[in-house]
Amino acid sequence: MSNQHYQVVILGAGVTGLTLAHHLKKQNISFKVLEQNNRHGGVVNTQSEKGFVYESGPNSGIVSQPEVVALFDDLGDKIKIEKGNDLVKIRYVLKNGQWQALPHSPISAISTPLFSLKDKFRILGEPFRKKGSNPDESLAELVKRRMGNSFLDYAIDPFILGIYAGDPAQLATRHAMPKLYNLEQKYGSFIGGARKKAKEPKTELEKRTDRAVFSFEGGLSKLCDALLNSAGPDHFQFNTSEARITPLDKGYQISYLLDGETQTVTTDKVVSTFGSVGLEKTLPFIEQKQMQNLTNLKYARVVEVSLGFDQWDGRALDGFGGLIPHKEQRQLLGVLFMSSLFKNRAPKGGALLTIFMGGIRNEQLCDLNDEELLAVLESEVCDLMELPHFNPSMIKIKRYSHAIPQYGINSDERFKAIEEVQNNYPGLIIAGNLRDGIGMADRIKQATLIAKEIL
Repeated sequence: MSNQHYQVVILGAGVTGLTLAHHLKKQNISFKVLEQNNRHGGVVNTQSEKGFVYESGPNSGIVSQPEVVALFDDLGDKIKIEKGNDLVKIRYVLKNGQWQALPHSPISAISTPLFSLKDKFRILGEPFRKKGSNPDESLAELVKRRMGNSFLDYAIDPFILGIYAGDPAQLATRHAMPKLYNLEQKYGSFIGGARKKAKEPKTELEKRTDRAVFSFEGGLSKLCDALLNSAGPDHFQFNTSEARITPLDKGYQISYLLDGETQTVTTDKVVSTFGSVGLEKTLPFIEQKQMQNLTNLKYARVVEVSLGFDQWDGRALDGFGGLIPHKEQRQLLGVLFMSSLFKNRAPKGGALLTIFMGGIRNEQLCDLNDEELLAVLESEVCDLMELPHFNPSMIKIKRYSHAIPQYGINSDERFKAIEEVQNNYPGLIIAGNLRDGIGMADRIKQATLIAKEIL
Protein backbone atom coordinates (compact mmCIF):
# COMPACT_ATOMS: atom_id res chain seq x y z
CA MET A 1 0.00 0.00 0.00
CA SER A 2 2.97 2.29 0.47
CA ASN A 3 3.41 5.10 -2.07
CA GLN A 4 -0.13 4.82 -3.40
CA HIS A 5 -1.78 8.13 -4.24
CA TYR A 6 -5.45 9.05 -3.91
CA GLN A 7 -7.43 12.16 -4.64
CA VAL A 8 -8.96 11.95 -1.16
CA VAL A 9 -8.10 10.08 2.03
CA ILE A 10 -10.77 9.87 4.73
CA LEU A 11 -9.87 9.20 8.36
CA GLY A 12 -12.71 7.35 10.06
CA ALA A 13 -15.44 4.99 8.83
CA GLY A 14 -18.31 6.27 10.94
CA VAL A 15 -21.48 7.75 9.45
CA THR A 16 -19.62 10.87 8.27
CA GLY A 17 -16.81 8.94 6.59
CA LEU A 18 -19.15 6.37 5.07
CA THR A 19 -21.49 9.00 3.65
CA LEU A 20 -18.58 10.96 2.19
CA ALA A 21 -17.14 7.78 0.66
CA HIS A 22 -20.53 6.99 -0.90
CA HIS A 23 -20.65 10.39 -2.61
CA LEU A 24 -17.03 10.23 -3.80
CA LYS A 25 -17.62 6.81 -5.35
CA LYS A 26 -20.60 8.19 -7.28
CA GLN A 27 -18.31 10.81 -8.85
CA ASN A 28 -15.46 8.37 -9.61
CA ILE A 29 -13.08 10.12 -7.23
CA SER A 30 -10.18 7.91 -6.11
CA PHE A 31 -10.21 7.61 -2.32
CA LYS A 32 -9.15 5.51 0.65
CA VAL A 33 -10.79 5.29 4.08
CA LEU A 34 -8.56 4.50 7.07
CA GLU A 35 -10.34 3.19 10.17
CA GLN A 36 -8.66 2.29 13.45
CA ASN A 37 -11.29 -0.26 14.52
CA ASN A 38 -11.96 -3.63 12.93
CA ARG A 39 -15.43 -2.62 11.76
CA HIS A 40 -17.25 0.22 10.03
CA GLY A 41 -20.01 2.35 11.52
CA GLY A 42 -18.20 4.22 14.28
CA VAL A 43 -20.51 4.59 17.27
CA VAL A 44 -23.38 2.99 15.33
CA ASN A 45 -23.41 -0.68 16.26
CA THR A 46 -26.52 -2.86 16.09
CA GLN A 47 -26.30 -6.21 17.84
CA SER A 48 -28.65 -9.11 18.44
CA GLU A 49 -28.91 -11.70 21.18
CA LYS A 50 -31.62 -13.98 22.57
CA GLY A 51 -34.23 -12.59 20.19
CA PHE A 52 -33.44 -8.95 20.98
CA VAL A 53 -32.08 -6.45 18.46
CA TYR A 54 -30.42 -3.61 20.35
CA GLU A 55 -28.14 -0.66 19.65
CA SER A 56 -24.80 0.13 21.24
CA GLY A 57 -24.69 3.82 20.40
CA PRO A 58 -27.47 5.92 18.86
CA ASN A 59 -30.86 4.20 18.87
CA SER A 60 -32.56 6.13 16.07
CA GLY A 61 -32.20 9.11 13.78
CA ILE A 62 -34.44 11.98 12.70
CA VAL A 63 -35.20 13.02 9.14
CA SER A 64 -34.30 16.61 9.99
CA GLN A 65 -32.14 17.51 6.97
CA PRO A 66 -32.92 17.30 3.23
CA GLU A 67 -29.56 15.57 2.75
CA VAL A 68 -30.94 12.59 4.70
CA VAL A 69 -33.85 12.27 2.27
CA ALA A 70 -31.47 12.51 -0.68
CA LEU A 71 -29.16 9.84 0.75
CA PHE A 72 -32.06 7.45 1.33
CA ASP A 73 -33.14 8.05 -2.28
CA ASP A 74 -29.59 7.29 -3.41
CA LEU A 75 -29.48 3.99 -1.56
CA GLY A 76 -32.92 2.97 -2.79
CA ASP A 77 -33.72 -0.68 -2.19
CA LYS A 78 -30.32 -1.26 -0.55
CA ILE A 79 -31.96 -0.21 2.72
CA LYS A 80 -35.36 -0.88 4.25
CA ILE A 81 -36.25 2.25 6.18
CA GLU A 82 -38.38 1.77 9.26
CA LYS A 83 -40.02 4.90 10.62
CA GLY A 84 -41.26 4.99 14.18
CA ASN A 85 -44.96 4.31 14.58
CA ASP A 86 -47.56 6.72 16.02
CA LEU A 87 -46.25 6.11 19.55
CA VAL A 88 -43.24 8.27 18.62
CA LYS A 89 -45.45 11.31 19.17
CA ILE A 90 -46.02 10.39 22.83
CA ARG A 91 -43.06 11.37 24.98
CA TYR A 92 -43.18 11.29 28.73
CA VAL A 93 -41.50 13.56 31.26
CA LEU A 94 -41.24 12.70 34.95
CA LYS A 95 -42.64 15.21 37.44
CA ASN A 96 -43.00 14.49 41.15
CA GLY A 97 -42.44 10.80 40.45
CA GLN A 98 -45.23 10.57 37.86
CA TRP A 99 -44.97 10.34 34.08
CA GLN A 100 -46.69 13.17 32.21
CA ALA A 101 -47.07 13.38 28.44
CA LEU A 102 -44.99 16.19 26.96
CA PRO A 103 -47.27 18.74 25.25
CA HIS A 104 -47.08 18.80 21.46
CA SER A 105 -49.32 21.81 20.79
CA PRO A 106 -50.04 25.22 22.37
CA ILE A 107 -53.39 23.93 23.65
CA SER A 108 -51.86 20.91 25.40
CA ALA A 109 -49.18 23.21 26.83
CA ILE A 110 -51.95 25.11 28.62
CA SER A 111 -53.60 22.00 30.11
CA THR A 112 -50.48 20.06 31.13
CA PRO A 113 -49.49 19.78 34.81
CA LEU A 114 -45.83 20.09 33.79
CA PHE A 115 -45.84 23.90 33.75
CA SER A 116 -46.85 26.46 36.36
CA LEU A 117 -49.91 28.65 35.84
CA LYS A 118 -47.65 31.69 35.66
CA ASP A 119 -45.58 30.17 32.87
CA LYS A 120 -48.66 29.05 30.96
CA PHE A 121 -49.59 32.72 30.69
CA ARG A 122 -45.99 33.45 29.68
CA ILE A 123 -46.32 30.90 26.87
CA LEU A 124 -49.39 32.76 25.60
CA GLY A 125 -47.35 35.95 25.53
CA GLU A 126 -44.25 34.40 23.94
CA PRO A 127 -44.96 35.64 20.38
CA PHE A 128 -45.02 39.24 21.64
CA ARG A 129 -41.81 39.18 23.67
CA LYS A 130 -38.73 41.08 22.47
CA LYS A 131 -35.93 39.05 20.95
CA GLY A 132 -32.61 38.77 22.77
CA SER A 133 -29.46 40.66 21.87
CA ASN A 134 -26.77 38.45 23.45
CA PRO A 135 -25.32 36.06 20.82
CA ASP A 136 -23.70 33.99 23.59
CA GLU A 137 -26.89 33.54 25.59
CA SER A 138 -27.17 30.07 27.09
CA LEU A 139 -30.13 27.88 26.28
CA ALA A 140 -31.28 28.10 29.90
CA GLU A 141 -31.21 31.91 29.86
CA LEU A 142 -33.08 32.07 26.56
CA VAL A 143 -35.86 29.72 27.67
CA LYS A 144 -36.31 31.38 31.06
CA ARG A 145 -36.56 34.77 29.36
CA ARG A 146 -39.12 33.70 26.77
CA MET A 147 -41.05 30.86 28.46
CA GLY A 148 -40.33 30.72 32.20
CA ASN A 149 -38.63 28.46 34.76
CA SER A 150 -41.07 25.55 34.69
CA PHE A 151 -40.82 25.31 30.91
CA LEU A 152 -37.05 25.17 31.29
CA ASP A 153 -37.23 22.54 34.05
CA TYR A 154 -39.84 20.24 32.50
CA ALA A 155 -39.51 20.70 28.74
CA ILE A 156 -36.11 21.99 27.67
CA ASP A 157 -34.00 20.40 30.42
CA PRO A 158 -35.23 16.84 29.73
CA PHE A 159 -35.06 17.50 25.99
CA ILE A 160 -31.40 18.53 26.31
CA LEU A 161 -30.69 15.53 28.54
CA GLY A 162 -32.10 13.33 25.77
CA ILE A 163 -29.97 14.91 23.04
CA TYR A 164 -26.78 16.13 24.72
CA ALA A 165 -26.90 14.48 28.17
CA GLY A 166 -26.03 18.06 29.04
CA ASP A 167 -26.92 21.14 31.04
CA PRO A 168 -28.89 23.92 29.27
CA ALA A 169 -27.01 26.48 31.35
CA GLN A 170 -23.72 25.36 29.78
CA LEU A 171 -24.87 25.19 26.15
CA ALA A 172 -24.82 28.19 23.81
CA THR A 173 -28.17 28.34 22.00
CA ARG A 174 -26.57 29.66 18.82
CA HIS A 175 -24.41 26.53 18.54
CA ALA A 176 -26.31 23.78 20.36
CA MET A 177 -29.80 24.65 19.05
CA PRO A 178 -29.23 26.87 16.00
CA LYS A 179 -32.73 26.36 14.58
CA LEU A 180 -34.31 27.54 17.83
CA TYR A 181 -31.91 30.49 17.99
CA ASN A 182 -32.75 31.48 14.41
CA LEU A 183 -36.49 31.32 15.08
CA GLU A 184 -36.12 34.12 17.61
CA GLN A 185 -33.53 36.12 15.67
CA LYS A 186 -35.27 35.94 12.29
CA TYR A 187 -38.92 35.91 13.30
CA GLY A 188 -38.84 37.31 16.85
CA SER A 189 -40.63 34.33 18.40
CA PHE A 190 -40.53 30.54 18.77
CA ILE A 191 -44.25 30.00 18.26
CA GLY A 192 -44.80 32.70 15.67
CA GLY A 193 -41.56 31.84 13.93
CA ALA A 194 -42.44 28.17 13.63
CA ARG A 195 -45.78 29.09 12.03
CA LYS A 196 -44.19 31.54 9.59
CA LYS A 197 -41.42 29.14 8.67
CA ALA A 198 -43.94 26.39 7.96
CA LYS A 199 -45.57 28.63 5.33
CA GLU A 200 -42.34 29.46 3.49
CA PRO A 201 -41.73 27.89 0.04
CA LYS A 202 -39.85 24.61 0.17
CA THR A 203 -37.96 22.44 -2.28
CA GLU A 204 -39.23 18.93 -2.93
CA LEU A 205 -36.55 17.50 -0.63
CA GLU A 206 -37.45 19.99 2.11
CA LYS A 207 -41.12 19.00 1.83
CA ARG A 208 -40.10 15.39 2.49
CA THR A 209 -37.93 16.37 5.47
CA ASP A 210 -40.69 15.41 7.88
CA ARG A 211 -38.66 15.01 11.11
CA ALA A 212 -39.76 11.38 11.31
CA VAL A 213 -37.88 9.13 13.72
CA PHE A 214 -36.15 6.45 11.68
CA SER A 215 -34.23 3.23 11.90
CA PHE A 216 -33.95 0.30 9.49
CA GLU A 217 -35.18 -3.25 9.43
CA GLY A 218 -32.46 -4.95 11.44
CA GLY A 219 -31.20 -1.74 13.07
CA LEU A 220 -29.13 1.34 12.29
CA SER A 221 -26.08 -0.68 11.24
CA LYS A 222 -27.97 -1.59 8.07
CA LEU A 223 -27.44 1.99 6.89
CA CYS A 224 -23.71 1.69 7.51
CA ASP A 225 -23.62 -1.66 5.71
CA ALA A 226 -25.39 -0.16 2.70
CA LEU A 227 -23.00 2.80 2.59
CA LEU A 228 -19.97 0.51 2.82
CA ASN A 229 -21.23 -1.63 -0.04
CA SER A 230 -22.15 1.41 -2.10
CA ALA A 231 -18.69 2.95 -1.65
CA GLY A 232 -16.95 -0.39 -2.16
CA PRO A 233 -15.32 -2.38 0.67
CA ASP A 234 -11.99 -2.41 -1.20
CA HIS A 235 -11.68 1.33 -0.53
CA PHE A 236 -11.53 0.72 3.24
CA GLN A 237 -8.58 -0.27 5.40
CA PHE A 238 -9.45 -1.34 8.95
CA ASN A 239 -7.27 -1.94 12.03
CA THR A 240 -5.05 1.05 11.31
CA SER A 241 -3.47 3.03 14.14
CA GLU A 242 -1.35 6.09 14.85
CA ALA A 243 -2.38 7.93 11.70
CA ARG A 244 -0.22 11.03 11.13
CA ILE A 245 -0.75 13.71 8.52
CA THR A 246 2.25 15.53 7.04
CA PRO A 247 1.84 18.48 4.64
CA LEU A 248 3.81 18.20 1.39
CA ASP A 249 4.61 20.86 -1.19
CA LYS A 250 1.55 19.56 -2.97
CA GLY A 251 -0.98 17.55 -1.00
CA TYR A 252 -0.39 15.42 2.08
CA GLN A 253 1.27 12.24 3.24
CA ILE A 254 -0.53 10.01 5.73
CA SER A 255 1.46 7.44 7.66
CA TYR A 256 -0.12 4.77 9.86
CA LEU A 257 0.53 1.39 11.39
CA LEU A 258 -1.00 -1.77 9.98
CA ASP A 259 -0.06 -5.13 11.50
CA GLY A 260 2.85 -3.42 13.23
CA GLU A 261 4.33 -2.04 10.03
CA THR A 262 4.35 1.60 8.92
CA GLN A 263 2.37 2.31 5.77
CA THR A 264 2.21 5.59 3.85
CA VAL A 265 -0.10 7.03 1.23
CA THR A 266 -0.25 10.44 -0.42
CA THR A 267 -3.34 12.42 -1.28
CA ASP A 268 -4.53 15.72 -2.70
CA LYS A 269 -7.08 16.14 0.09
CA VAL A 270 -7.50 14.57 3.52
CA VAL A 271 -10.65 14.62 5.65
CA SER A 272 -10.55 13.87 9.37
CA THR A 273 -14.00 12.76 10.55
CA PHE A 274 -13.39 11.61 14.12
CA GLY A 275 -13.97 14.92 15.90
CA SER A 276 -11.54 16.44 18.40
CA VAL A 277 -10.37 13.26 20.15
CA GLY A 278 -6.94 12.30 18.84
CA LEU A 279 -6.49 15.37 16.64
CA GLU A 280 -3.31 16.46 18.41
CA LYS A 281 -1.48 13.28 17.40
CA THR A 282 -2.97 13.19 13.93
CA LEU A 283 -2.04 16.81 13.14
CA PRO A 284 1.38 17.23 14.82
CA PHE A 285 2.25 20.25 12.64
CA ILE A 286 -0.49 22.47 14.15
CA GLU A 287 0.92 24.97 16.67
CA GLN A 288 -0.05 24.40 20.30
CA LYS A 289 -2.38 27.37 20.88
CA GLN A 290 -4.37 26.61 17.76
CA MET A 291 -4.57 22.93 18.69
CA GLN A 292 -5.88 23.88 22.15
CA ASN A 293 -8.69 25.82 20.50
CA LEU A 294 -9.43 22.91 18.17
CA THR A 295 -9.67 20.37 20.97
CA ASN A 296 -11.16 22.52 23.74
CA LEU A 297 -14.39 20.55 23.66
CA LYS A 298 -16.10 18.98 26.65
CA TYR A 299 -17.76 15.60 26.14
CA ALA A 300 -20.51 14.12 28.29
CA ARG A 301 -19.78 10.71 29.75
CA VAL A 302 -22.70 8.32 29.41
CA VAL A 303 -23.63 4.77 30.36
CA GLU A 304 -26.06 3.07 27.97
CA VAL A 305 -27.87 -0.05 29.17
CA SER A 306 -30.03 -2.32 27.03
CA LEU A 307 -32.50 -4.40 29.01
CA GLY A 308 -34.35 -7.25 27.33
CA PHE A 309 -37.39 -8.88 28.95
CA ASP A 310 -38.90 -12.11 27.61
CA GLN A 311 -42.15 -11.19 29.33
CA TRP A 312 -43.04 -7.60 30.17
CA ASP A 313 -45.06 -7.09 33.35
CA GLY A 314 -44.49 -3.38 33.91
CA ARG A 315 -46.37 -0.25 32.92
CA ALA A 316 -47.66 0.12 29.37
CA LEU A 317 -44.90 1.02 26.92
CA ASP A 318 -47.21 3.36 25.07
CA GLY A 319 -44.82 5.99 23.80
CA PHE A 320 -41.36 6.89 22.56
CA GLY A 321 -40.00 6.74 26.09
CA GLY A 322 -39.54 8.87 29.17
CA LEU A 323 -37.14 11.68 30.03
CA ILE A 324 -36.20 12.59 33.57
CA PRO A 325 -35.47 16.25 34.39
CA HIS A 326 -32.46 16.98 36.56
CA LYS A 327 -34.83 18.66 39.03
CA GLU A 328 -36.31 15.23 39.84
CA GLN A 329 -32.96 14.07 41.26
CA ARG A 330 -33.17 10.52 39.90
CA GLN A 331 -30.31 8.27 38.81
CA LEU A 332 -31.44 7.84 35.19
CA LEU A 333 -31.41 10.34 32.32
CA GLY A 334 -34.19 8.58 30.49
CA VAL A 335 -35.55 5.37 29.02
CA LEU A 336 -36.50 4.48 25.44
CA PHE A 337 -39.27 1.96 24.71
CA MET A 338 -37.48 0.48 21.71
CA SER A 339 -39.69 -2.58 21.26
CA SER A 340 -42.73 -0.31 20.99
CA LEU A 341 -41.18 1.94 18.33
CA PHE A 342 -39.75 -0.56 15.86
CA LYS A 343 -40.70 -4.08 14.84
CA ASN A 344 -38.90 -7.28 15.83
CA ARG A 345 -36.76 -5.73 18.57
CA ALA A 346 -37.93 -8.20 21.24
CA PRO A 347 -39.63 -11.62 21.41
CA LYS A 348 -43.43 -11.57 21.28
CA GLY A 349 -44.81 -10.46 24.63
CA GLY A 350 -41.41 -9.15 25.68
CA ALA A 351 -39.83 -5.72 25.75
CA LEU A 352 -36.57 -3.97 24.95
CA LEU A 353 -35.64 -0.86 26.92
CA THR A 354 -32.64 1.39 26.41
CA ILE A 355 -31.63 3.33 29.51
CA PHE A 356 -29.14 6.18 29.80
CA MET A 357 -27.24 7.22 32.91
CA GLY A 358 -24.55 9.77 33.71
CA GLY A 359 -24.31 12.91 31.63
CA ILE A 360 -22.66 16.22 32.46
CA ARG A 361 -24.39 16.59 35.85
CA ASN A 362 -24.16 12.97 37.03
CA GLU A 363 -20.82 11.78 35.69
CA GLN A 364 -20.01 9.97 38.93
CA LEU A 365 -22.47 7.24 37.90
CA CYS A 366 -20.14 6.37 35.03
CA ASP A 367 -17.52 5.29 37.57
CA LEU A 368 -19.74 2.62 39.16
CA ASN A 369 -18.85 -0.99 38.44
CA ASP A 370 -21.40 -3.30 36.83
CA GLU A 371 -22.69 -4.65 40.14
CA GLU A 372 -23.24 -1.15 41.51
CA LEU A 373 -24.90 -0.01 38.29
CA LEU A 374 -27.29 -2.95 38.30
CA ALA A 375 -28.30 -2.17 41.87
CA VAL A 376 -29.18 1.38 40.83
CA LEU A 377 -30.98 0.11 37.74
CA GLU A 378 -33.06 -2.41 39.65
CA SER A 379 -34.28 0.21 42.10
CA GLU A 380 -35.00 2.88 39.49
CA VAL A 381 -36.50 0.68 36.79
CA CYS A 382 -38.82 -1.18 39.15
CA ASP A 383 -40.06 2.10 40.58
CA LEU A 384 -40.36 4.16 37.41
CA MET A 385 -41.62 1.38 35.14
CA GLU A 386 -43.95 -0.22 37.73
CA LEU A 387 -42.12 -3.50 37.41
CA PRO A 388 -42.84 -6.02 40.21
CA HIS A 389 -39.63 -7.98 39.60
CA PHE A 390 -36.36 -6.97 37.95
CA ASN A 391 -35.88 -10.05 35.79
CA PRO A 392 -34.33 -9.08 32.44
CA SER A 393 -33.08 -11.99 30.37
CA MET A 394 -30.56 -9.73 28.65
CA ILE A 395 -28.44 -6.95 30.14
CA LYS A 396 -25.88 -5.07 28.06
CA ILE A 397 -23.87 -2.24 29.59
CA LYS A 398 -21.83 0.14 27.45
CA ARG A 399 -19.75 3.04 28.80
CA TYR A 400 -18.75 6.05 26.71
CA SER A 401 -16.02 8.37 28.00
CA HIS A 402 -16.53 10.76 25.07
CA ALA A 403 -20.20 10.23 24.30
CA ILE A 404 -21.63 13.59 23.28
CA PRO A 405 -19.83 16.89 22.60
CA GLN A 406 -21.15 19.93 24.44
CA TYR A 407 -21.48 23.02 22.23
CA GLY A 408 -20.71 25.71 24.80
CA ILE A 409 -19.92 29.41 24.48
CA ASN A 410 -16.27 28.62 23.66
CA SER A 411 -17.38 26.91 20.43
CA ASP A 412 -16.63 30.11 18.49
CA GLU A 413 -12.93 29.67 19.26
CA ARG A 414 -13.05 26.10 17.95
CA PHE A 415 -14.88 27.04 14.75
CA LYS A 416 -12.48 29.92 14.11
CA ALA A 417 -9.48 27.62 14.65
CA ILE A 418 -10.91 25.08 12.20
CA GLU A 419 -11.38 27.78 9.58
CA GLU A 420 -7.86 29.13 10.09
CA VAL A 421 -6.24 25.69 9.86
CA GLN A 422 -8.17 24.81 6.72
CA ASN A 423 -7.24 28.16 5.13
CA ASN A 424 -3.58 27.69 6.03
CA TYR A 425 -3.53 24.10 4.77
CA PRO A 426 -5.67 23.86 1.62
CA GLY A 427 -6.99 20.36 1.09
CA LEU A 428 -7.11 19.56 4.82
CA ILE A 429 -10.69 19.29 6.09
CA ILE A 430 -11.46 18.89 9.79
CA ALA A 431 -14.89 17.31 10.16
CA GLY A 432 -16.80 15.16 12.64
CA ASN A 433 -18.98 16.12 15.57
CA LEU A 434 -16.72 18.92 16.78
CA ARG A 435 -18.74 21.11 14.40
CA ASP A 436 -22.02 21.18 12.45
CA GLY A 437 -24.10 19.19 14.95
CA ILE A 438 -24.09 15.87 16.75
CA GLY A 439 -26.99 13.82 15.34
CA MET A 440 -26.95 11.28 12.52
CA ALA A 441 -28.73 13.74 10.23
CA ASP A 442 -26.05 16.34 10.99
CA ARG A 443 -23.31 13.85 10.12
CA ILE A 444 -25.00 12.98 6.83
CA LYS A 445 -25.46 16.66 5.95
CA GLN A 446 -21.86 17.53 6.81
CA ALA A 447 -20.47 14.70 4.67
CA THR A 448 -22.73 15.63 1.76
CA LEU A 449 -21.60 19.27 1.84
CA ILE A 450 -17.92 18.25 2.10
CA ALA A 451 -18.37 16.00 -0.94
CA LYS A 452 -19.77 18.96 -2.90
CA GLU A 453 -16.86 21.11 -1.72
CA ILE A 454 -14.35 18.50 -2.89
CA LEU A 455 -16.04 18.04 -6.25
